[in-house]
Amino acid sequence: MILPLQITFRNMDSSEPVERIISEEVAKLETFYSRVISCRVMVEMPEHHHKAGSLYHIRIDMKVPHGELVVEREPGLHGTAQDIDEEKATKHLEAHAPHKDLFLAIRDAFQKAGRQLQDYARRQRGDTKRHAPANAGRVTRLVPDENCGFLETPDQREVYFHRNAVLQKAFDRLKVGDEVRFAEEIGEQGPQASSVRLVRKHRAA
Repeated sequence: MILPLQITFRNMDSSEPVERIISEEVAKLETFYSRVISCRVMVEMPEHHHKAGSLYHIRIDMKVPHGELVVEREPGLHGTAQDIDEEKATKHLEAHAPHKDLFLAIRDAFQKAGRQLQDYARRQRGDTKRHAPANAGRVTRLVPDENCGFLETPDQREVYFHRNAVLQKAFDRLKVGDEVRFAEEIGEQGPQASSVRLVRKHRAA
């Protein structure tokens, strides 16, 4: 998948080689997190830049589910290539010597973007794990006319569930004896199941 990409240049001319390397770096983002929705990259040469260090300001805005991640690489920072595979970077940049400092700044910024995406992906996996249905149960009764049913847990408790609590609209496919996973919560009339997921169909003897 190619992410929607917007590249903006400020206080400098646009450059096809620069746009190309940004596109290459953006394409790598999905190796860190596959659900990036879009990416905006701003490349700026500040009007009053430092003579020492890199002259470029790089900003990367990545839209992800539930939010946005922002990476800024400020000008005037030393040692930008320290975190880069030096040999690989040098070979790649030799053909673009006039833009060498800019390319190093871009790579540095995208390395930070990759780390942010990795951290975000880890947090998302943790959230999913915490909220995943963990309780096992077996369907004991179905009441289609009332759009509900009942589960039995391994400790022999009976838990009510509504049609709308069954994932993937699978209520009509449920049979007595089917094994499910579910999350349990307290409703108005006691324990009830939510996020009911069919695990295994019951096979009649």
